[in-house]
Order: sequence, then C-alpha cells, then structure tokens
Amino acid sequence: MDSSTKRRLLLGFASNWVSRLAGTVVQLVQVPVFLHFWSVPLYGEWMVVNSIPSYLSFSNVGFGTVAGNEMTMSVSREDRATALCVFQSCWWLIIGICSAVIALLAVTLYLIPAARLLHLHTIGPSDAKWIIFYLGVSVLLGQLEQLIQSAYRSIGRYAFGSFMKSMLSLAAFTCTILSVILGGTARQTALVYAIANLAVTAFLAVKVRQDIPWLRFGWQYASLAQIRRLVRPAIAFMGFPLGNALNLQGTLLAVSYALGPTAVVVFGTARTVSRVALQMVQMVNNTFEPELAISYGASNLELTRKLHRRACQVALLVAFSIILCMMTVGPWFLHHWSGGHVPPSRGLLSILLLVVVFFSLWSTSSTLLTSTNQHQRLAAYYIFATSLTCVVCYGLSRAIGLYGAALALLLSEAIMNFYVLPASLRVAHDTFPAFLASMRHYPDSLRPAAVLARLRRR
Repeated sequence: MDSSTKRRLLLGFASNWVSRLAGTVVQLVQVPVFLHFWSVPLYGEWMVVNSIPSYLSFSNVGFGTVAGNEMTMSVSREDRATALCVFQSCWWLIIGICSAVIALLAVTLYLIPAARLLHLHTIGPSDAKWIIFYLGVSVLLGQLEQLIQSAYRSIGRYAFGSFMKSMLSLAAFTCTILSVILGGTARQTALVYAIANLAVTAFLAVKVRQDIPWLRFGWQYASLAQIRRLVRPAIAFMGFPLGNALNLQGTLLAVSYALGPTAVVVFGTARTVSRVALQMVQMVNNTFEPELAISYGASNLELTRKLHRRACQVALLVAFSIILCMMTVGPWFLHHWSGGHVPPSRGLLSILLLVVVFFSLWSTSSTLLTSTNQHQRLAAYYIFATSLTCVVCYGLSRAIGLYGAALALLLSEAIMNFYVLPASLRVAHDTFPAFLASMRHYPDSLRPAAVLARLRRR
C-alpha cells in the first residue's frame, strides 16, 4: 500500500470523525436551544412535522451512490469521458425525479389536511403544509449534494468533499438556530433552512466546477443508455434501508407483540448502547470504500485484496476494543443513562455485543461489493435475512424472553457472513485461508506495543 493511499485513508478517517462530531453537535445544541426559545408543545410538533420529509430521501433510489462508484472506477481507469457521462446523466435524472416529487408533494399538501392528520394544535394548518414543503425541498437538495460529493470521491478527494459538506451542513444548521433565537416562527425557520440548503447546493456546484475542470454541468454528454445500465444497482440500494428498518423497527415490533412495551424499552435501550460499536465500524467502512473503488477500477487486484483485508482487520479491532469497554462500563452506563428504569443485564448486553462482532466482519467485507456496484444479490440476502430474523425474534421472545430476542439477531448476521465473505473474496481474487491468516497479522503501527509507545511520547 503506497503512501498516497495511506494518506487518503487517514484523511478519510479524520473527515468521518468530523462528520460524526458535526452530527453530535447538532443533536446536543438543537434540543436546549429550541426548548429555550419555543414552547415544549411547539417543539414537539416541529419534531413530528420534521420527520415527514425524511421519507422523501428514498425518491432518488440509489443513483447518487451508484454514480459515485461508477465515476470513481472510471477515473481510476483514466476514463474521464465515462465519468462525465455518468455525472451529467445522473444529475439530470435526479433533477427530474426531485422536480416530480416536489410537484407531487405540493399537490398532496394542497389536497390533504396535514395538520389534522398529524394531530397538530400549536402549528396551524397553513403553516404545517409550508413547513413540510420547505423541509421536503431541503431533503431533495441533499440528493444533488450527494452526487457532487461523489465527484470529489472519484478523484481521490473524498476527505475534502466530506469535510466541506460537514462544515456547510453546520452553517445551514447555524442559520436555522439563529432564526429560532431571533424569534422566528416554525414556518419562518423552515424557510430559512430551505434557503440555506439551496445556497449550500449552489456553492458546492460552483466549487466542484472550479476544483475539477473536466467535470462540466450540462446535457451534452448525458446518456439514456447510461441511466438504464445503472438502474438495477440503484434500485438494489433501496434494499439496505428496508433491511435496516426490518432489523431495527421490525424486531422491536416483534418484541412488543411477544412481551409487551416494557420489554421493548429494556431491549431497545440495551441495543442502543451496544450499537455504539456499530457506528465506529461504519466509520471504518466509509473510509475504505472510496479506496476499494479506486483500486478495483484500476484493476489493481493486489491492492484491492490488501485494502479488503486491512478494512476487515481494523473493523474487528475497533469492534473488540469498544466491546471490552462496554462489557466493563456498559451495564453501569445503561442503568444510570436510563435513570434506573432499565436493569443492567450483563447477559443481554453480552449477546447484543456478540451480534456487533458478526456484523463488523460482514458489513466491512460487503463494502467491496457496494463500492464496485456488485451488491444486487447482497441486498436480496439482507432483506431475506432481516425478514427471517423478525419472525424468529417473535418466536424466541415468546419462548425464552429477551435473551431469545437478542439471540435471534445473530441469525441475520450469520446468514450475511455466510454469503458476503465468499462473494467478496471472489471479487478480490482472494482465498479464505489467506484471508484468515491475514487477520492474525497486524502491521507494526497497529500493534498494542506501538500504540502504547506513541501514547507515551505524547
């Protein structure tokens, strides 16, 4: 692995940290600010209304992600003409889809009594419709921003694109907060947020044109054939949010039907604590994904194998490190975080943390499939595995309680590992014995002694 690849990986991991930190800042700041300047009922209704436009994110299917993968592989082959064709084709496709969705949203909001259906009392009927419309436009603009970020990813500047998007998102959030502080109504605040996001999208479009001279906006190189070629992998990407919904909300419903709402609180809270490790593993996946697309697109299978092995290695190391911490302080944190309402069940938390280990391996390995647009069967397996898990979760919950619900989660992880590892090894032209052997050999920079030495020097 050359120095430029290592540098991009380090910068990518740092940018993912910044993105995660930005999201944390938004979560920590918005609640006290909104509750200080708005009434509790108003903020509660704002949260309800704010949740509706999020479903519009499914509107572009997965064209932004698939286009990013295709552009990255094309540029790595020094085929900028294809990358430009993919960019312009998907740019106009996403604009067309988003425009149709906005028109449909406007007609729907005009015809239905949104405030009454959502049981709103503090936010008026007219304001409710405009808030949903403004926030819906903001969500749809995010689809174009994702495609622009993909352009930076295609030239190996994923870290810069991610960092810039995080900073601009914070700027848009700051505008929203200022609107609240200055006495803006819910409708005015939603309008400010929409205008800020429109400005962010325009700025990103100008910036990417300056930074990547060969990337041009227009329709001269757009191709309907290119769009048709990307349809299947794009639609397949919808399987992942569906599978996630089954894995999260579906299993909670199974526990609710089997054991009641009290058990849902215990199970859901314990799983939330265990999923801290999953967030860290996802950062590893996001860091390696662009590099896997670059190496595979350039037909550098040796580097692809190294990156795949190292990604799985780092993900397991991160997962085991956090799990050790969780096993130590997890039960105590769970008890105090819930104000004593959730019992600190070490057994339940242990099973849920074991789920994290299995998830870490297949989810990181699957990054090779998703980054190269070879994920159609992966999505089908994921939907099948999570659907089956919901059924088994209900049965085991009825039979042996919450331990059974936690054990059921291992089923989907086992199924995914059974499919993903062989599939990824075939793509990388790797063998299972060689892959397994590589998991036992960490580079000197990741050995515990080296890490401790660096910490002492600091």
